[in-house]
Amino acid sequence: MKILRWGFIGCGEVTEKKSGPAFSEVEGSSVVAVMSRQEQRARTYAVNHGVPRWYTDAQQLIDDPDVNAVYVATPPSSHATFAIMAMKAGKPVYVEKPLAASYEDCARINSISERTGVPCFVAYYRRHLPYFLRVKQIVDDGLIGRVMNVQVRFAVPPRELDYNHPENLPWRLQPDIAGGGYFYDLAPHQLDLLQMLFGVILDAEGISTNRAHLYQAEDTVSACFRFENGLSGSGMWCFVAHDSAREDSIEIIGDQGKLIFSVFDYAPIQLHTSEGQQNIIVPNPPYVQFPLIKQVIEHLQGRAVCTCTSVSATPVNWAMDRILGKI
Repeated sequence: MKILRWGFIGCGEVTEKKSGPAFSEVEGSSVVAVMSRQEQRARTYAVNHGVPRWYTDAQQLIDDPDVNAVYVATPPSSHATFAIMAMKAGKPVYVEKPLAASYEDCARINSISERTGVPCFVAYYRRHLPYFLRVKQIVDDGLIGRVMNVQVRFAVPPRELDYNHPENLPWRLQPDIAGGGYFYDLAPHQLDLLQMLFGVILDAEGISTNRAHLYQAEDTVSACFRFENGLSGSGMWCFVAHDSAREDSIEIIGDQGKLIFSVFDYAPIQLHTSEGQQNIIVPNPPYVQFPLIKQVIEHLQGRAVCTCTSVSATPVNWAMDRILGKI
């Protein structure tokens, strides 16, 4: 069995809570190096997590002969650069979502992966969580009949950091780093799940506006889209709503019922049919990326096949760029 020795490029919050521990939980896998441009952060992370080496330069981590796989956990604008560097060095990559800050960068990643033969995986971990697998099972089993329409609704109040001076805004609100605003950070999970359920989005249009003028990026988005199977859908995202309007839901409307579930809150799944409403509770693992990371590692060890690749992730960026009018 191939032993995977991971190097982390980036060691922020996502690696602490969602992903990092999972790399050492899978048989034949461990973390041997971490990198951050901030020396103190890299050193502290290495010490706290028992990682042997730390770097402040990504190329040095990639060149480390003991590292044979790379996890890119930086903001989206650098995903393409680091993923391509790793693949050119012959080292498989696991990249945080979205794959990149633009559809164009996604195409670059796919081109290098195809040319080098080195795989690139993307952290759309919700595809593998029990909660969403249950949603898929309900749809596939026809419990709501033929699906007629799908609607995404997401609304939250501004966060305290959203009021910061432009020079101190979080990177998720800096389009040149994130690709857009909160839409580009959160909508990828929703759109990826919908494409898992209904196939690739072939048409997408949207209107994005800045209603509160707290920052440069869009804060309100409306969209409509059509999947390859002919199903149509729509979405509403508002990141400056009043607290009374808070919502995190996807509603799938069938000709024999409807299904409502959340993407971030993991609220009980609501199944509505002629027999009434059923609330379904499905717990997820402590480290939410564990099921996907396990499959990625087993794929690289030749023990499984992981389809959460850069190619499968690229249509999400295409749809988002269309909705925001970037392409």
